[in-house]
Amino acid sequence: MSKERGDLLAAEFKHSYRWLKQYLRRHLRTPEDTEDVASSAFVEMAALPDLTSVREPRALLTTISQRLVFDLWRRRDLEASYLAALAASEEPQTPSPESVLEVVQTLMEIDRLLRGLSRKARQAFLYSQLDGLTYKEIAELLGVSVSMVRKYIAQALEACYSCA
Repeated sequence: MSKERGDLLAAEFKHSYRWLKQYLRRHLRTPEDTEDVASSAFVEMAALPDLTSVREPRALLTTISQRLVFDLWRRRDLEASYLAALAASEEPQTPSPESVLEVVQTLMEIDRLLRGLSRKARQAFLYSQLDGLTYKEIAELLGVSVSMVRKYIAQALEACYSCA
């Protein structure tokens, strides 16, 4: 990192870190989450190739931190759903924290990949995998042909296999 780049980052950190934490406190429950998201936002900003082109650093930090907050909420929702599913299973299991982390990270990656698909492709995949609906039932729900449902499922599976 060049001295100029480091100086620019240090100055922006000094100028905006406290402000960003105050902004984030309205959206997050704990001081630890606030610190984590604020720090991560600065790390992402530091990773930008050209900081001198950033005209409004606080706007950029706000945008980055909002995405990080949504990712945090989404991760926690997935984790809670996973743990609830485990608790509701016929043979309740207590996975190790490492196993929970691994599963949640995989679910987050699948979620990210599915967000790259069209709404109907996502819905078709979820109807198929979570609800166990047939392609014909999915086609009726989505108002498309069965062959289109096959294409949607293939797109989703291809996205998921890229995660494996």
